[in-house]
Amino acid sequence: MKNQYIIIVIVSVILSFAFFNAKAQMPVEINKKEFKQGKNGYKEAMSYVKNGDLFYAKGHPGAYRMALTEYLKAYEYNQHYPELNYKIGACYLYSTEKEKAIDFLEKAYKSKPGVADDIYYLLGWANQLSYKFDDAIDFLKKHENQQPQDKQKKKSDDAATYDVAKRIKECKIGKELVANPIRVFIDNLGPVINSKYPDYGPVITTDESLIIFTSRREGSTDGAIDPSDLLHYEDLYIAYNNDKKGWSESINMRSLNTEGHDASVGLSPDGQILYTYKGVPDGTIFESKLDGDNWSKPKEMNKNINTKFHETSASISYDSKQLYFVSDREKDEFGNKSYGGKDIYVCEKLDNGKWGPARNIGEPINTKYDEEGVFMHPDGITMYFCSKQEGSMGGYDIFYSENNGAGNWSEPVNIGYPVNTPDDDVFFVVAGNARYAYYSSARDGGYGLQDIYRITFLGPEKLIVVGSEDVLIASSTATIQQKVEQEIVEVKKVRLTIMKGTVTDALSEAPIEASIEITDNEKNELITTLNSNSKTGKYLVSLPSGKNYGIAVKADDYLFYSENIDIPEATAYQEVTKDVVLSKVGIGSKIVLKNIFFDYGKETLRETSHAELERLVTLLNSYPNMTIEIGGHTDSHGGLQFNTQLSEARAKSVVDYLVDKGISKLRLTYKGYAYLQAIATNDTDEGRQQNRRVEFKVMSIK
Repeated sequence: MKNQYIIIVIVSVILSFAFFNAKAQMPVEINKKEFKQGKNGYKEAMSYVKNGDLFYAKGHPGAYRMALTEYLKAYEYNQHYPELNYKIGACYLYSTEKEKAIDFLEKAYKSKPGVADDIYYLLGWANQLSYKFDDAIDFLKKHENQQPQDKQKKKSDDAATYDVAKRIKECKIGKELVANPIRVFIDNLGPVINSKYPDYGPVITTDESLIIFTSRREGSTDGAIDPSDLLHYEDLYIAYNNDKKGWSESINMRSLNTEGHDASVGLSPDGQILYTYKGVPDGTIFESKLDGDNWSKPKEMNKNINTKFHETSASISYDSKQLYFVSDREKDEFGNKSYGGKDIYVCEKLDNGKWGPARNIGEPINTKYDEEGVFMHPDGITMYFCSKQEGSMGGYDIFYSENNGAGNWSEPVNIGYPVNTPDDDVFFVVAGNARYAYYSSARDGGYGLQDIYRITFLGPEKLIVVGSEDVLIASSTATIQQKVEQEIVEVKKVRLTIMKGTVTDALSEAPIEASIEITDNEKNELITTLNSNSKTGKYLVSLPSGKNYGIAVKADDYLFYSENIDIPEATAYQEVTKDVVLSKVGIGSKIVLKNIFFDYGKETLRETSHAELERLVTLLNSYPNMTIEIGGHTDSHGGLQFNTQLSEARAKSVVDYLVDKGISKLRLTYKGYAYLQAIATNDTDEGRQQNRRVEFKVMSIK
């Protein structure tokens, strides 16, 4: 890097700096006579000033950063010139060292109070960013008082800029949030993830098993430098989480990276679909799918998502039926106008698998201010997003809102300090358990210009039984680099079950790419279909509480596997590991039909059994020469005669259903085994439940 003062100003993946509201600074003139005092070389000083002014006049954050480099060189020739100090301070407001702005702006103001018409405004902004909220309010009010009334009104009506009244409100909110901090650890992910360059835009799987992020480090795809900021072009990187060893070394995703900018903006909960952003032509979202360990070439998403406007950030729902994204389009496909700036939109997946027309999700999420960085939690209820709306303590703050199931969103809640700051806080993703979250930030003690951090939410304060030094750390809001052992505290009641494992062949134990269907048994409705990984056999499904789920795992030439998970509404977060073994279709092979349900003590099939029975019909139609036996089984409660009759009657009910669906009686037999073929103990409720089952057995096949 040419100069240590070249400091990147990225809290997002948007190359065009769309996340910043650059406020064009006053055209303050620097006179060369000021550099004749005390030092020779004023010609050199003025050449630096001239170069700085060329960048400064462009009026966007990247240009201010470049101007800062030149102005600091001129500063060595005269450190007391008010106009130069003013410009340096103004430039620092768009750097990652914003705290330095106050010293230069105060220096300019004290030596020349009228150095610029907006000196009070910039001092207010600088103090706001440094948590000096009372001082910030004083300066902002001074700026407000010196403005004509018509100009004040015009600015307050302009939602595209941060007017004085808005900043004063932010300072008041900031005071409240800082006075009532949430208890968190904010830990740097370390040098295996972070570099001395900007690292940002993390996306994760629901179980935190992998992370994909954007980096501008050395070793990018073609090693090229972006001439606009003298940093490497953005590349995608991936790392894997080993619970015992921590994060693996970051790997460049070379198959996805191009010569230009490639940035991560979203990942499906199971880690099989990645959404990326490219800044051309106008800001576009791409989709890439994982096949084994190979990612498909990024494909531009359809015209309902990408338009001539700027599209950024994407998040897919747990059931893959909705895609939430951000756009600054003027209206949606239903004629609803934008609320202002960037809004959050949603598309529904059509029957043909394509994304349908986009709909603005409306109030109270979208406001006249910008919204950004949408993340839909796999609980199917909670949305996290970033916004400059009322209730922010400055720039973008992270908010969350919950859906009541009828499409209505609750009033957004600011997630709180110290996660939120008076500066931009953008792109925030949350693990399935809602205890951990990830985002990027420029913090003291980091490895580079911007690092990725893991947030641990600790919940309400409680006594921590550890050493006294650790108590002080854990009770504060300071950033720490090491883990402190503490009893897990329930933070947010996440109603979610994660089911994960591998799908393998019964004989070879080789991984299988299988189709996994998730069904709502009560509604007999297919929720979603996903695939296990073709190379590893791994799968992960997110199951929000409040449903009776039927899970069917299917692959060509294999008998399907079924599982039933009934998750009551009140069930808290849990992870279930279930390895699935599939058997080849062959004589003697059998499967337990776990989603067959009967009325208590009767042979009457419940409607919740229909999805499972339809899968059996499909299998039999696929093998028209197969004959099978349906076997009924009970637990040991009751006498042998009663259980034999009951198990046989239940097996017959299944056969009758198949016959009604067109399966020949000649291919079907049934038998009741009572409790004579137990597969688990009858001494526990869990064991007896496993013994009460219906089995499918292949008798012959041609």
